[in-house]
Amino acid sequence: MNLTAVNQTDMCEDYSCPERSVSLSVYVILYVAAAAVALLTVCGNLLVIISVSHFKQLHTPANILILSLAASDLLVGVFVMPFHLSWVIESCWISGPAMCLIFSFVTFQATCVSVHTVALIAVDRFLALGFPFFYSEKISPTVICITTLFNWLFSFLYNFTLLYINGNFTNVICQGKCLYVVDMVSSLIDLLIVFIMPCTLIILLYIRIFAIAKKHATAIRALQVHNSTESSKNKISDKSERKAAMLLGILVFVFLLCLLPYYITSLVISYSTANLFHIRDVAVIFFFLNSTINPIIYAIFYPWFQKSLKIIFTFKLFTKDSSLMNVQ
Repeated sequence: MNLTAVNQTDMCEDYSCPERSVSLSVYVILYVAAAAVALLTVCGNLLVIISVSHFKQLHTPANILILSLAASDLLVGVFVMPFHLSWVIESCWISGPAMCLIFSFVTFQATCVSVHTVALIAVDRFLALGFPFFYSEKISPTVICITTLFNWLFSFLYNFTLLYINGNFTNVICQGKCLYVVDMVSSLIDLLIVFIMPCTLIILLYIRIFAIAKKHATAIRALQVHNSTESSKNKISDKSERKAAMLLGILVFVFLLCLLPYYITSLVISYSTANLFHIRDVAVIFFFLNSTINPIIYAIFYPWFQKSLKIIFTFKLFTKDSSLMNVQ
């Protein structure tokens, strides 16, 4: 996730933070809006994390992946958004070199985890629809928990290595700027691992998922009215899996919609002499807003999240055996 990358041969130029060019009222409005977006992101994803963690009925493989995505989105809301929006408003990095390094690492980590988690969601839905017997026998919450932990650990080691081998832990930070060094080879590797490979996998799997869902829907419509009890159960289960795939498809579509503008502008900037950095800044904000949008998607389309919100807001969460409540 290259927010402001520089080549190793680049040197710090004399730079001073520009004077504020907007009125105090506009300045205050910008900060209030930034704080509101960050707070909405934090609260929304906290509610998702509490819901999936607390209610035992929600401890399913698909929901554990949603929990992982909410955790990375929470990281964006708590740490990335406040610093980045402040940087954009001030047109200057005012938080010092140490926070710049931490900010860069957390941004890399949250981005990498999010993209790979969405890819895992696509794999999960593909297996659930395409290989239902294998999925029910082999893909348990424990397996998904281990996979999720591996995803976070891989992202941590990968991003630490990426920043370390490019000397970002020893480089002098430019005053008023938050830059990090990424050479061309590292940048291409990062593009492959964090964008091209997972996004290609996501798109291909969801094309296949929708094809399977359409095939299943056609088969269900072809069934006779008088079915056995077992066939009815299979029909309901199959319909549930297709609905879950469709809903998660909305999540994936919105994610790609927020992700693609940033990487497209980044690639254009790399091969263009035009000054498009302001456009990329807007694309970055849209990418971060995906962390705000995800809980809203859950609230609109997921009945289990709506029921869990009702329980949380009516304080029934603190009653005895509330974790066993029916939220499906």
